[in-house]
Amino acid sequence: MLKDEYDVIVVGASNAGAFAAAAAAENGAKVLVIDKMHSSVNLFRHWLGGVGSKAQTKAGINIDKAKLIEFLSAFAQDNVNQRLIKTWVNNSGEMLDWLEKEVLKPHNVHLYVEPDAKYETLINKAFPTELHVSADDTSSDFTWGEYLLEKNRKLGVEFVYSTKLEHLLVDEKKKVVGISVKDETTSEVYQVRARQGVILCTGGYGANEALVQKWAPTLFKKCVCTVSPRDDGSGIVAALEIGATKDDEAASIIFDRGAVPVGTNMSTTYIKKWDYKSCVLGSYPLLKVNLRGERFFNESAPYQFAMNSLLHQPGNLEVMIWDENTLNNLDAFHTLGCARLGWPGILGLEQQKENINSLIEDGIVKKAASISELAEKLQLPKEQLQKTIARYNQLCVEKKDVDFGKEASRLIAIEQGPFYGVTIGGMLLATLDGLRVNDKMQVLDRNSMPITNLYAAGNCSGGFFWGSYPDRVPGLTGSHAMTFGRLAGKYATQDADS
Repeated sequence: MLKDEYDVIVVGASNAGAFAAAAAAENGAKVLVIDKMHSSVNLFRHWLGGVGSKAQTKAGINIDKAKLIEFLSAFAQDNVNQRLIKTWVNNSGEMLDWLEKEVLKPHNVHLYVEPDAKYETLINKAFPTELHVSADDTSSDFTWGEYLLEKNRKLGVEFVYSTKLEHLLVDEKKKVVGISVKDETTSEVYQVRARQGVILCTGGYGANEALVQKWAPTLFKKCVCTVSPRDDGSGIVAALEIGATKDDEAASIIFDRGAVPVGTNMSTTYIKKWDYKSCVLGSYPLLKVNLRGERFFNESAPYQFAMNSLLHQPGNLEVMIWDENTLNNLDAFHTLGCARLGWPGILGLEQQKENINSLIEDGIVKKAASISELAEKLQLPKEQLQKTIARYNQLCVEKKDVDFGKEASRLIAIEQGPFYGVTIGGMLLATLDGLRVNDKMQVLDRNSMPITNLYAAGNCSGGFFWGSYPDRVPGLTGSHAMTFGRLAGKYATQDADS
């Protein structure tokens, strides 16, 4: 059954999709947005990234674009389409300017610029790309997604929720002409036609275990959970059905916050829950040991490097150890992004303590009067853990980590009880390998040619990330989705060759 016809259909109503729809509507298109969930208002990212926005210029932030492009390319070992990285660097500022002018300021909020991106060593090289939606520069406005959806509706965009993409429709020339969808409430299947383009903004595939096993099986060894249970890979699969191609190798964003009970078996643990109770402290560079009680890497590395290192450790889990003094000196670690202590990070010191106490009540974090007692509670070899902590404390006194190279400013001895420990695995935020696209967001076929009238943005699009997420460029995933969504909406409503 054919229900209606639109100029542009956007599949997915959050970060990439809402920006794509608004851009297409501004160009005069009749736009439909569908989403399989009943709402998307709470899906918008609160940590935004960008380069060259008016807000950053006003704050005195001037990021060297060439150096940032070089860094992101090197971080991925050039397993990316560098044109896409350049496209983001050159267009993210315009996206943020549009957001602030057209969406935020009418609601008396603005973009707060985080100027600090401190780092001391190569492994922690960072860029001041982070911005936040705020009214008072002391707190975030977490409702800004409502303002963006409101802007879309004022532009005439139609939203239909609880509606899932089933297939893409193509004509005899393989041009995309619409979509087949399923009403999740009534189970009715029907078709909707698109005159100018379909834009896929459907997210990754981390909640689809069959696809994870096929495309990124090591995620099951790295992650104890995914906090994106809506990511079923449906947009990627629909495009592959009509001849599209995707990244050959996996990419993902994993946070080292997946706190689990002592004795957890990684081979049988993969929880899908958006509100998984995490240990935010896991992203701090405290002492971390393997299940044999041995230190095994530089804890100061980017979040995901811990999970990568754990592929080479028994049980693929780490145990983080700290004492009360460490906890009271968290500001010394100078963490960035959402791990920053206090706003605009997730938790301040007192909130960190509340999170830990809650996890103690749940039996996840262990607390003990001695290292020997802590080792017993964590099921770690007592003698080895005591030896490891003694060695670590020696390095802290000497202020030089000759074992793994952690910065002196992040070396705090573990000496005075009570002592704490928690077992941690990876927490998957999203998969980032997706459909191959060009710099006009057109989805490419197996011959690297554009599929007419098909576009993709956000985590279902590929070519931008590889392997691990560069978390020292704060806000990058959200900005990548928003910037490329906005570009997809523009290109879908104009001659792709112009």
